[in-house]
Amino acid sequence: MTPKPKDLLEQVKQIAYHAGEAIMQIYKKNDYDLYQKDDESPVTSADYAANEVLVEELKNLAPDIPIISEEMEKTPLVERQKWKRYWLLDPMDGTQEFVSRSGDFAVNIALIENHTPVLGVIYWPTKNTWYFATKGNGAYKQIKQTGNIVPIQVTSHSEKPELRIAVSRVQKSETIAKYLVAEQTHPKIALGSCSLKNCLIAEGNADFYLRIGPTGEWDTGASHCILREAGGEILDAEFNPITYNQRDTLENPDFIVMGDQNIEWQKVVKPHKTHRKLN
Repeated sequence: MTPKPKDLLEQVKQIAYHAGEAIMQIYKKNDYDLYQKDDESPVTSADYAANEVLVEELKNLAPDIPIISEEMEKTPLVERQKWKRYWLLDPMDGTQEFVSRSGDFAVNIALIENHTPVLGVIYWPTKNTWYFATKGNGAYKQIKQTGNIVPIQVTSHSEKPELRIAVSRVQKSETIAKYLVAEQTHPKIALGSCSLKNCLIAEGNADFYLRIGPTGEWDTGASHCILREAGGEILDAEFNPITYNQRDTLENPDFIVMGDQNIEWQKVVKPHKTHRKLN
């Protein structure tokens, strides 16, 4: 019988933790190999170590569920289209944060069913913290030391809210500013990896985030499930749904991460087309 996402959750959380421990062994020694991918993005031996843990343990947990990982050769769409469910992995989201030693990197595991994230687990190794959700069962945060599981949700706002924007530590302010409605200003909260910024919104500590530039579906899969269960959403830069496993490339368009769904977000963010080819 096919296991339900909620029945896999605790084991997936432990698998994410094990991958995080593999990263931390390297991070603490500050001794790693750094490479450059074909797209000029960085990858380290810590990314590969985490990927090895994730793939091995997920295959042991559910041998019949295929895997897409940022650090694996990609399966052609013609084959992927046959999959009703699969794991979508980013072994270490925030590689640049690992290199710069900010600590803002995370292990991402999503289970996708029929193009929709139905399980999301994110483990933040330097904070010993999980964020997790399964479809229809709410979103939660757990700190390893206490073991306490706390429900999380996006912040609800009044008619004229002061919206806090999560931003990258390295992205230039003017890159984001041109996509915001000009007469509005927003307090900025800087954090590293894409998925951790999304979790910041899911737990109510920021309100929105714009991602301008290339990301993969593995960057959003896990946090998308968590955000939805916390009351938020991710849409592309034209306010259309983000899709999974429906294009040759696994690259996302530019996207908007939104908290409170009662806000008229098109009065906050200017829609725009992604200026790159997404097939």
